[in-house]
Amino acid sequence: MDVSFNDRPNRLPWPPIIYLIAIIVAAALSYTIPLPWLPSPFSDIALAAGVLMAIAAIAVDVMAMRTMKSADTTVMPHRASQHLVTKGPFSFTRNPIYLGNTVFTIAIGLVFGALWFLPAGIAAAFAAQKLAIEREEQHLAVKFGKPYRDYCKRVKRWI
Repeated sequence: MDVSFNDRPNRLPWPPIIYLIAIIVAAALSYTIPLPWLPSPFSDIALAAGVLMAIAAIAVDVMAMRTMKSADTTVMPHRASQHLVTKGPFSFTRNPIYLGNTVFTIAIGLVFGALWFLPAGIAAAFAAQKLAIEREEQHLAVKFGKPYRDYCKRVKRWI
């Protein structure tokens, strides 16, 4: 295994860039090639669901960041982890911030009636997994060994 994974998982903070690009692309596509949306009252239900999803996504992100801060480890995806965090939102998903960002991206589409945000959110999750999560997992496996492997057996990558 590559020793550099012990130093840091990535050279760039990929996830924020990935999700920002997904949101920009989805917004641009929604503007230039709008897709049909749900008729009322279904559009109202989608709006309400989107608002609730956005609130939940932000809450999960904030809880995860606070949990990481209280564990005295970095939230930055391109810096080395100091401690293995398994409490709070990390007890039901190994990637609560990425999950929150994915849900938030999809929620934007529901709020604004823009269908392009659904595939954009899914594509962003796939890209985050390939560019960041898999490398972070290697970093954590090298750095924390068996405790991390045991954690992976108990908690799924996404949900």
